[in-house]
Amino acid sequence: MAGIDQRQELYQLNIKIGMPRWEEAKVCLATGLAHARALGYDGVKVIHGYGSSGAGGAIRAAARRWLDDQRYQCKIADYIPGEEWNIFNPNVLYALDRCPFLRKDHDLVFTNPGITIVML
Repeated sequence: MAGIDQRQELYQLNIKIGMPRWEEAKVCLATGLAHARALGYDGVKVIHGYGSSGAGGAIRAAARRWLDDQRYQCKIADYIPGEEWNIFNPNVLYALDRCPFLRKDHDLVFTNPGITIVML
């Protein structure tokens, strides 16, 4: 859809609001990605948090396992973990070329394990 109606803003999906359990967050994630796709977005910044213990959150881990499955089923193109979200990563360069609006993301110059970039 990028050629038809390229979005110029970043679609953000915050699935950690209210500190839900994974099953609730999964519904939010699936619904949010479907909504973003319907609106013509090619990329989505998912905010899942890192975990209050500092050791990595359950939602982050479960979301990435779910995204692995979605990628395997060809329901998403790919995803980039926030700790790999930097301009030195070839996958990020491809994502930026495909979705130039992602360059506006302030986390691009940092690494942020509390986010994941999803390419639809």
